[in-house]
Amino acid sequence: QVQMVESGGGSVQAGGSLRLSCQASGHGYDRAYLGWFRQAPGKEREGVAVIGMTSDKTFYADSVRGRFTISGDAGKKTIYLQMNNLKPEDTGTYYCVAGQPGPELQLNSGGYEYWGQGTKVTVSS
Repeated sequence: QVQMVESGGGSVQAGGSLRLSCQASGHGYDRAYLGWFRQAPGKEREGVAVIGMTSDKTFYADSVRGRFTISGDAGKKTIYLQMNNLKPEDTGTYYCVAGQPGPELQLNSGGYEYWGQGTKVTVSS
């Protein structure tokens, strides 16, 4: 069983920055991919960024590449999402996830078994 607890959401103006954190507890996370998904009102959930906790490989949605950076600290069981140059379309609830997705499915929600409660991010224009 793995539990995910997110923090760091909030409200910011376009062009601003936020940093999300997620701490995992339990067993199995260290062999997993951890990452962030988001869901905007009225839209489907989408993968934002994922990191392999042993490989350190990272994967990003095209919409955030170059603006967001995911990083992980296996010792602290924590991952971070640094979000810069935020846009109104980045608004949504951000969920921390853990799982073992198949190859080339790292940004597919079906590969993640454990989800946090979510933290809200609001970007105003």
